[in-house]
Amino acid sequence: MALTSGTKFGPYEIGSPIGAGGMGEVYRARDLRFDRTVAIKVLPSHLSDNAEAKERFDREARSISALNHPNVCQLYDVGAQDGISYLVMEFLEGETLADRLHKGPLPLPQFFKISVEICEGLEKAHRSGVVHRDLKPGNIMLTKSGPKLMDFGLAKPTVQVATSVSGLGVTVSTPAASQPLTAQGTVLGTFQYMSPEQAEGREADARSDVFSLGTVLYEMLTRKRAFEGKTAASVMAAVLERDPAPVSSIQPAVPAALDRTVKTCLAKDPDERFQTIHDLKMQLKWIAESGDSASSAALAAPAVREKGIPDKAAWIVVCLRRGLVARRTLPFLLCLQHEKRTRRELDCPSVWGSETVPGCSRWRFAI
Repeated sequence: MALTSGTKFGPYEIGSPIGAGGMGEVYRARDLRFDRTVAIKVLPSHLSDNAEAKERFDREARSISALNHPNVCQLYDVGAQDGISYLVMEFLEGETLADRLHKGPLPLPQFFKISVEICEGLEKAHRSGVVHRDLKPGNIMLTKSGPKLMDFGLAKPTVQVATSVSGLGVTVSTPAASQPLTAQGTVLGTFQYMSPEQAEGREADARSDVFSLGTVLYEMLTRKRAFEGKTAASVMAAVLERDPAPVSSIQPAVPAALDRTVKTCLAKDPDERFQTIHDLKMQLKWIAESGDSASSAALAAPAVREKGIPDKAAWIVVCLRRGLVARRTLPFLLCLQHEKRTRRELDCPSVWGSETVPGCSRWRFAI
């Protein structure tokens, strides 16, 4: 049953409804002690008598209470009154990323700013032992101060898919440290954004969030979902078996390095993704700081290859010319290329005069 305006939960007075989901009904409310607007999330009426759902609700609250970060929606309080459990959270003004994407893909400067800040919020969560497991544009609020992650799941990474599926969302259960929760309840994933291991009921960890964030980045750049289908089953099949079209095939102006970054996030095998959100964040920062140079380098490399220089070495040459690689580090990179890619001796003068690359007698380059 929906709460009416004026209902009080301790020092909080309910105002108007904001929205509702599988695990909560959210209301705008007033904190009478501090005269501030807050958001109150309560268990939906059909779960109000479910002891395990209440326990899950409380455990989720305890998990996210430690996530004090500018890019995470802050939890203020937890309580229960008249048999109704509630969470008191920061009230966010703005629009969800999902609503923003209805207007079109994000320009690259805005994309990089938002995506890096999302990474920073997730990095804080992962370091605190919390895996989101339901990361999607609808759970990211764009505010004046930056993006805010909302609706975190439980800290325990292991999930088991339950038998009940509703629409394109899946109901799962999560074992807890002290007392397993086996009943259905928390919607921890949406098929279009869920990692393959989650969809198969295998153990999920922080790399599952990397995959889900990859689907969000894909949509931010293209305005298209990475995985689509007419039914839940067809969407799941796409997640498990198919790779989305390259970002650059939809948005040709996207730098090749960014295209590869999104593709790496969406690898089916968790071991082939970025292993931490921090790694992904640093990659995005590097591409952003490089501007269009990385894309220019990718276009220039074929012309250099015609002179007989191997692919990756050609890329390094172009990056050096554009100031993306320090000259001091180039010898080691070239030596690495020699060891991995070729043993051909290049007959050209060296920028180091008669010097050879340390540890390698063959590589000599003209820049």
